[in-house]
Amino acid sequence: MMKVHVKTKDEVIVISGKDKGVKGKVLAVSPKAGRVTVEGVAVVTKHQKSRAQGQPGGIIRKEAAIDASNVMLVCQKCGKPSRAGHKVLENGSKVRVCKKCGEQID
Repeated sequence: MMKVHVKTKDEVIVISGKDKGVKGKVLAVSPKAGRVTVEGVAVVTKHQKSRAQGQPGGIIRKEAAIDASNVMLVCQKCGKPSRAGHKVLENGSKVRVCKKCGEQID
């Protein structure tokens, strides 16, 4: 199991691969495989046969999972891609912080 630095609904930017530079929202995270699914990134076509009577078949476009190391978290405050640090607050809760501006991410 690999530790993944992003969570679902985080805003990320792709830093390598064919979709380099694309910003998107994380749709799913698979920590066991170390992969993430990002909105509009690594779109693949799947030829699907109709299963039920009402469900049509056809070519379906969907996002494939990419390696978590190929995405970087985008800070909401400064809008720049940065690494996520961790900070323990006074009440004992642990939060992620932007390494560039120090703003709380969670």
